[in-house]
Amino acid sequence: MSRYAELQAVSNYTFLEGASHPDELAIAAAALGQEAIAICERNSLAGIVRAHVAAKAADIRLVVGARLDLADGAGLLCFPMDRAAYGRLSRLLTLGRRRAPKGECHLVRADVAAHAEGQILVLIPPDPLDEGFAAQAGEWRRLLGDRLYLAAARRFRGDDAERLNTLAGFGIPLVATNDVLYHTPARRPLADVLTCIRRGTTLAQAGWALSAHAERHLKSPDEMARLFADHPGAIANGLEIVRRCRFSLDELAYEYPAEVAQGMDPQERLEQLTREGAARRYPGGVPAKVAAQLEHELALIRQLGFAPYFLTVHAIVAFAESRGILAQGRGSAANSAVCYCLRVTPVDPAHMDLLFERFISAERGEPPDIDVDFEHERREEVIQHIYDTYGRHRAGLTATVIHYRTRSAIRDVGKVMGLSEDTVEALAKANSGWGRRGIEAGHVRELGLDPAEANLARALALAEELTGFPRHLSQHVGGFVISRGRLDELVPIENAGMEDRTVIQWDKDDLDALGLMKVDVLALGMLSCIRKAFDLLRAHHGRDLCLATLPREDPATYDMLCKADAIGVFQVESRAQMSMLPRLRPRRFYDLVIEVAIVRPGPIQGGMVHPYLRRRQGKEKVEYPSEELRQVLDKTEGVPLFQEQAMKIAIVAGGFTPSEADGLRRAMATFRHTGKVGTYGDKLIGGMVARGYERDFAERVFRQIEGFGEYGFPESHAAAFAHLVYVSAWLKCHYPAAFACALLNSQPMGFYAPAQIVRDATDHGIQARPVDVNDSDWDCTLEDGALRLGLRQVEGLAGRDGARLVAARGDGYGSPYDLWRRSGLDRAVLDKLAAADAFGSMGLTRREAAWAVKALDAPPLPLFAGLPPPPEARIALPRASAGEDVVGDYAALKLSLKCHPLAVLRDPFRLRGIALNASLRKRKGGRVAVSGLVLVRQRPGSAKGVLFITLEDETGIANIVVWPDMFEKFRRQILGGHLLRVDGRVQAQDGVVHVVAEKIEDLSAHLAALARGGGKYPSRDFR
Repeated sequence: MSRYAELQAVSNYTFLEGASHPDELAIAAAALGQEAIAICERNSLAGIVRAHVAAKAADIRLVVGARLDLADGAGLLCFPMDRAAYGRLSRLLTLGRRRAPKGECHLVRADVAAHAEGQILVLIPPDPLDEGFAAQAGEWRRLLGDRLYLAAARRFRGDDAERLNTLAGFGIPLVATNDVLYHTPARRPLADVLTCIRRGTTLAQAGWALSAHAERHLKSPDEMARLFADHPGAIANGLEIVRRCRFSLDELAYEYPAEVAQGMDPQERLEQLTREGAARRYPGGVPAKVAAQLEHELALIRQLGFAPYFLTVHAIVAFAESRGILAQGRGSAANSAVCYCLRVTPVDPAHMDLLFERFISAERGEPPDIDVDFEHERREEVIQHIYDTYGRHRAGLTATVIHYRTRSAIRDVGKVMGLSEDTVEALAKANSGWGRRGIEAGHVRELGLDPAEANLARALALAEELTGFPRHLSQHVGGFVISRGRLDELVPIENAGMEDRTVIQWDKDDLDALGLMKVDVLALGMLSCIRKAFDLLRAHHGRDLCLATLPREDPATYDMLCKADAIGVFQVESRAQMSMLPRLRPRRFYDLVIEVAIVRPGPIQGGMVHPYLRRRQGKEKVEYPSEELRQVLDKTEGVPLFQEQAMKIAIVAGGFTPSEADGLRRAMATFRHTGKVGTYGDKLIGGMVARGYERDFAERVFRQIEGFGEYGFPESHAAAFAHLVYVSAWLKCHYPAAFACALLNSQPMGFYAPAQIVRDATDHGIQARPVDVNDSDWDCTLEDGALRLGLRQVEGLAGRDGARLVAARGDGYGSPYDLWRRSGLDRAVLDKLAAADAFGSMGLTRREAAWAVKALDAPPLPLFAGLPPPPEARIALPRASAGEDVVGDYAALKLSLKCHPLAVLRDPFRLRGIALNASLRKRKGGRVAVSGLVLVRQRPGSAKGVLFITLEDETGIANIVVWPDMFEKFRRQILGGHLLRVDGRVQAQDGVVHVVAEKIEDLSAHLAALARGGGKYPSRDFR
C-alpha cells in the first residue's frame, strides 16, 4: 500500500478560497489513509487550531505550517521544525500583517530570510514558470540548503509531464502536492463561487479565473503514487518533511504575566489585597462563612498558580474606578469571594450560596475566565490602558470569526449567479433570520419566482452550502490575551479595522482548545446609562450615589416591577420578562436573581417554570425527599433553576466531587453527541440510589438536569445581572425623568427605541420638550423636571455639528440666518434641523424654517458679516396637516411629541372595528382586532417557533403571540409590515394579556398616506 501526506491544502480559513472546513479536510485525509496533512492558510494561522483539534479527533498527524505569499517573488510553504521556529513564523506573519491594512499581509523575501532559522520551506513555482524563478530558487537554495524543497502539483493539462521534468531539473527536491482547495470534488462549484466573490465578478464573466477541472481535492495515497509514478521521490520527500517537522500546537507553553508588585510574589500580593478588600467590604468583621471560603479559594488559586490573573483583573478594575468608569464583573467570577473582595463583582458570598468549583477546578486545571463589563462609551479608555501597560507585543484582542448567514450568503451567491439586484434583495429579505438555513421553496414562490428554475435553484443550493462558512476575522467584543513573553511568538497579531486596535488571529474557541487565559473587557450600555443617571441626580437633585450606596430592598421599586412597569429596566424589559413579572411578583433581591434566570431556554425546556410558579403561588405543595436536597433547592421552591444547583445535587445526593460535578455541567451540552450520558447519568443515578433515593426519583432528577443543562443559567451570572436590574429599576421608580434622559443619551441599547422611551416617560407624568436650536444641547437634558430632547435625536446630524451649534449659541439665535452666520454650519446641516422642526423658539414651523434655510446661499463677505440679512417678502405657506407633521417628526427624529400616528388614523380604524390597545386591559377573553406600529419582533430559541410581536397605538401596547403555522401563513405581512392589524383571541392570566393571532394584515400603506413620501418606522427584531 502506498504512503502519502498532503502538504499543500487550504481550508475555508483562507477566506473566499478554500471550500472545505478544516475538520472536513482532516476527516477526509484520515479516511483516505493519508499519513499526515498540512493545512497551510495564506499568510495566516487563523484556522490552525481548528485543524489541530480536528486532526487529533480524526487520529491523523497535522503538520503545522502556513503559505507565504510574497510581494517580490514566488510563494512558499513554511513548516516550522520546532517550537522556536514556530515562534519565528508567528512573528513573521505579525510583521507582514501589522505593516498592512486589515485583512492584508505584506511580506518580501528578505523578511522570510530573516526568520528562516528552523523552517523547512517549500518553494511554489509560478504558473507559467518565468525567467526570474530560477534565480530566486538559487538564492533560496544557498540560504537554506537541505531545508528547501520544490512543490510539484499536476495541473491536468497536456504539459504536466514536461512541467514536472522542468521542475526536477532545478536540482531541488520535489514534493508532490495536489494544491488542495476542497476535500471532495462535489465542492468544486462552491470553490468557483468563492473565486467569483473574491474577484467581484460573475460566473458568466469569470472565464479563465475559474479552474478547468475538479481535481484539487484530497486523493488517496495510491492515486497520488500513480500520478507521480515518474517522480516517486516527490512522494518520499513529502513524508520526509513530515518526519522532520515534529512541532505540534500541544507544545505551546503559555505564560501569564507575573504581575509582581511591592517586593511580593503574586500570591502574597493577592492575599494582601484580598484581606484589605475584605476589611472594606465587611467593616463589622468578615463572617466566618466568608472567611472559610476565602481560605479555600486562595489555597486553590495558589495550587494552580492563577494569582497573576486575579491581579491583572483587579488592576484593570482599579484603573476604571480611578477614571470614574463604572465596572462590574459577572459570569463565573461571581462565584468567587476573592473577586468580591477585589471589587470585581458585586455579588456578596455572605448572601449567596455559590460554588467556587463552577469557576475554578483543581481537577479540571483550566484557566479562569472573568468577564468584566464597563460603560460602553468609555471602554476604549480601558482597552488603551491595557495596551499601554503590557505593550502591543504582549497584549491583543481576541478575534471573532464572522460567518456567512443565509442573507449574506444569498446576496453574494445571487450576484455571482447573475441574478438581478431586485431578485437578490427580495430573496435576502424573504429569510427572516429565524429558523433553518436556506430559503424554503414556498417563500420563493411568494415572490413570484420559480424555485425549480435551474439557475435560481443552483443559486439557492450554493447559498445554503455557503451558509456557515467563515467570511473574515473581526475583533471580539473585548476578550484580551496577555502574555509574559512575546504574544506574537504564540499567535500572529494583526491590525483591526478600528484605529489603535490590534487582534490575534484566534478566537475564544481556539483559546479554550489550547487552554489560554483571556480577560474579557466587555461593554455594557446599561452601565453607561446608570452612570449618566447618577450624574443627573448629582446635578439636579443633590444626591451622590453609586452602585454600592443605592438604597436596598426598596418596596416602591418592587411594586413597580410587579406591575411590569419595566420599559428600559435592564434584562427585564423583554415581553417575556414583562409577562413573568406580575406572575413571579418579586419582593426581594433574590427574586430578581430568579427573574433573570427563569425566562431562559434552560428552565423553559426543562419544564421548571410552571412548577416553580405554582409552588411560589401556593398552588402546589413543595416536598423534599431529603434534608440535604432541601438545603440545595429550598430557595427555588424545590425546583432546580441554576447550573450550580445541578452540580450541588450531584455532590450531595450523587456522591460527586465538586470537580466531577463541574464535569457533569460541561458534559450536559454534549450528551446527545458524545454519549457521556452513559458515564454521568449512570454515576448520578447509581450514586443517588446508593444513598437511599428511589431509582424513579433519581432518574427524574437526572432527566430534569439533562433537560436544561445545555441552556441552564449560572446563579452567579444571574446574581450579577440582578444587581443592575435593581439599580436601573430603582432609578426608574424614583427618578423617571433622569432615567429616561440617561437612557436616551446611551442609545442604542435595549429593546426599545427612543420613541418608546419618551412615550413611557410621558406616561409617567414627565413633560417632554422638543429639540430646539436655542434650547437643546447635544445630549438630552432636564429642565425643571421636564425632559428636553437633545440634538442627538436629529437623524443624520453629526456630533461635531451639534457641538459647533451649541458653542456659538451664546444668548440664542434670532433666525436661521443668524445661526448659519455665527455657527458656520453648512446649509445641509440646517436642512436637517429644519426637517426636525427645531426652530420652534423662533416662531417658525417646519415648512417656514425649511423655506428660510433655502434662502441661504454663500456665507457673507467679511465686510458684511455683521449686517442683518436682506429683507425678504414673507410668504404665507400652507399649514401642514397633523399627519404630515407626525410623519415629518418620525422621518427626522424617529419619534413625535405632537401625537401618535395611530391617533391620526383612529377614525377610519374605528370604522373597521379595530379596538384601542388600552381596551385589552379590561378583557378576559373573546376575539378582538388590534393594530399598531411594530416595535419588537422576537423569536426566542426556547419558544419552539413561536413569534412574539409588540404593537403600539396611541393608547399603549398590545402583545401578540404568533404560532408557527400562523407565522408561515402571514410571513410576508409580519416581516414586511411596519403597521399591522391583528385579529385574534384574547388570553389573560395574572394580569398579563396577549392576543393570539388568527389573521394578520399589513396596513403600512396607511402610513404613507399620512403625508407625501411617507416615513420609516423601524422595528427591533430579536431571536
